[in-house]
Amino acid sequence: MAPVPVQKAQLSAERTASGFTRWIEENRTLAISLALGTLAVGGAGAYYLYSNPSSSSSGDRTKDRDVEKGDDKSAGSSAAKKKKGKKGKKGKESPTEAPAKDASGPLLDEASDESLFGLSEGEIVRLPDEKRKSLAQALKAAGNKAYSSRQFEEAIGYYTKAIAANPLAVFYSNRAACYSNLGRPSDVIPDCDKALSMDHTYVKALNRRAVAREQLGGDAIEEGKEGDEKRDLLFLSLADFTAVAILGHFKDQGATDAVERVLKKIATSKAKEILRTREPKLPSPTFVTAYLEAFRPKPTPELPQNPSQGDQTLIRAYEACQARDYPHAFTLFNEAIEQGLSNEDLEALAHNMRGTFKFVIGNAKSALEDLEKSTTLRPNMVQSWVKKASVHMELSAKEEAFRDFDIAIQANADDPDIYYHRGQVHFILGEYERAIEDYQKSTSLDDKFIFSQVQYAVAQYKTGNVGKSTASFRKLLRDFEGSSEAYNYFGELLLDQQRFEDALEKFDRAIAIESEKERSSNVLPMINKALALFQWKQEMAAAEDLCRRALEKDPDCDVAVATLAQLSLQQGKIKEAIDFFERSAEIARTEPELVNAITYENASRAQLKFISDFPEEGKVLQQLAGGIA
Repeated sequence: MAPVPVQKAQLSAERTASGFTRWIEENRTLAISLALGTLAVGGAGAYYLYSNPSSSSSGDRTKDRDVEKGDDKSAGSSAAKKKKGKKGKKGKESPTEAPAKDASGPLLDEASDESLFGLSEGEIVRLPDEKRKSLAQALKAAGNKAYSSRQFEEAIGYYTKAIAANPLAVFYSNRAACYSNLGRPSDVIPDCDKALSMDHTYVKALNRRAVAREQLGGDAIEEGKEGDEKRDLLFLSLADFTAVAILGHFKDQGATDAVERVLKKIATSKAKEILRTREPKLPSPTFVTAYLEAFRPKPTPELPQNPSQGDQTLIRAYEACQARDYPHAFTLFNEAIEQGLSNEDLEALAHNMRGTFKFVIGNAKSALEDLEKSTTLRPNMVQSWVKKASVHMELSAKEEAFRDFDIAIQANADDPDIYYHRGQVHFILGEYERAIEDYQKSTSLDDKFIFSQVQYAVAQYKTGNVGKSTASFRKLLRDFEGSSEAYNYFGELLLDQQRFEDALEKFDRAIAIESEKERSSNVLPMINKALALFQWKQEMAAAEDLCRRALEKDPDCDVAVATLAQLSLQQGKIKEAIDFFERSAEIARTEPELVNAITYENASRAQLKFISDFPEEGKVLQQLAGGIA
């Protein structure tokens, strides 16, 4: 199974993205050129859809057996019709035998085209214009015959002389096909470049060049400069495949598959390089707060009578958490451990919190080490076992995660956090009935915690029990009148039912509640309202304004950035969308999130390059995009 990120934050982000996902699914054909694949912002639960790379001519990276066999006009090139030369006595000579050293001599008019095959390229260029054009067609036919017999070197010779006789795009493209079959991609590209300089919409040449560039780029697994150079080649391949798909009106499934395949190579390799070189960074305050608040609050630990420096640093770390100064808090938890703590209880708490921050950063393996240390020091520390379960899920270790929950229950079966978080795992796995049971158990142990009750109502909705879900939310609004979460998540369900006015009312109430809080960084109601305005009335300006206001409150809010990127694409503002996708990559927490952002960025760049390289066709594409939006 795919890695599962931090549960509460992911679920919220996935619900926020549902509107765009639905739009995308309804417009799958245009998705490639518009960089609008399947996106789940703020989490790793969904990915850009990649297809099987082995099914079509556009995806064939090793063989190219199709050369132009008809009249040159079929390739979009202007060419004279093939003419037969007059046959005389010399016309019966073999194709490899030159009839005359002097191409302008008296035997020329009597020579057949085939009898001139033995001329050198220098001699061919001195032939009269009509004779050269006629000879070029005969050479092409001979090249095609040799090609069909897989005599690629011989075919190259014929096409080379055809180029000397009459340099047409089709001859360069056919010779490129020979080089492709011989495994010489470096020779394919110059010939395709030449063909495309004569006919910029020559789809076969574009496809051959794309295949060659992909071969040279490989999987771009190299590090540093070499990896960057390989990705540059892959991007050029992506741009060519994108052009093939668009010029073919999206009827070539092979080209579409190739776009997705190359995008995956670029994004996967680039993400690994970024993660290898960048410094760890905490995600947005919205994200961190969401995870921390998914646990019932615990009192600040009491210090011994003569606290050590590490003990005092630990208290300062908890105070920084309460002030939502998360970068400072992370630093202080780390310093407390390095300075040393007075007893194992405090040490276990410090490792618990440092592991928590490592986890939200995206460093799951290192987080697990801290949490293992915590449970070793204090085997009955329930919260550390529950957090270990979250980390194991992100590492795709489902069995270990449920074992962690079982150990937590053995330590304290009455801790409600165990059942809430186990319910979250069941929810993400689509096991809604089991999730409902856990949410009910959590609430029965503590009915003052809103999130288990919110998720209970959402799980009911997922099972199709809309009436029970609605009743649960109405009870939540009564019991937690001052909580923005109840209004926000109820609004999401109403939005999913396209009850736009009711949804907007709930989002507005949630926004008002958050605005009254000091240091609030919860901007999800604002983004949900933006999506509602977009889906209901296509109010792009108002939706953008809400997302930008959200970023003013939380500059690293991945959901706001991703939503602005999508809104920019919808309006044809591709350069702005690219900027937002770059920003999304900068704040991505996990490798799947990073891959997702890089995928969109490069798909958008390929679209922008198409519009630049094919201005007339690009106008049609933009009009089509605007019509769908």
